[in-house]
Amino acid sequence: MAERQPAGFDLREKVAVSRTSLGYAHISMQGREAAIFSQRIRSVMERKKVLTAPPDTTVSKAAKLMASKGVSAVLVVENECLVGIFTERDAVFRVIARGRDAQTTPLADVMTTKPQTVDPDKTFGFALLMMHENGFRHVPVVENGKPIGLVSSRNALDPEMEEFVSEAQRRKHIC
Repeated sequence: MAERQPAGFDLREKVAVSRTSLGYAHISMQGREAAIFSQRIRSVMERKKVLTAPPDTTVSKAAKLMASKGVSAVLVVENECLVGIFTERDAVFRVIARGRDAQTTPLADVMTTKPQTVDPDKTFGFALLMMHENGFRHVPVVENGKPIGLVSSRNALDPEMEEFVSEAQRRKHIC
């Protein structure tokens, strides 16, 4: 997939960058709110909050770990290699909605196998576009074949960015 930015954005415009109280990048482009499209994933991804688990971990145990860490996804790892991802949506749609027993169902049975991944040196805009085009909300970040982090669409949805996201969607439909 070729790297591209959302239509209608000229990132060469005069840009002012600051951080919000929650640690999100806040970029102002000539008075407009702009997402962190041009930042490298390495600077945006969540490293400290990344949760990993082996494929035989039960959904119940994974959900408890997710709740305790305040995260919405678990990278499923075997022999230091990413084999899948399990998200809140997987818990709802693949476990609860299907009446599966969370106490006995292993992640291997309900995870997304072979998830698309992204390199930490790609731009956050590239990752957001990948998520949008493929209908998912989390992308594992892999370097040298090993998972090192996770990028989520939530990384861009700081309350100060909501207006920008609406504008980006509007522009996409116009172009």
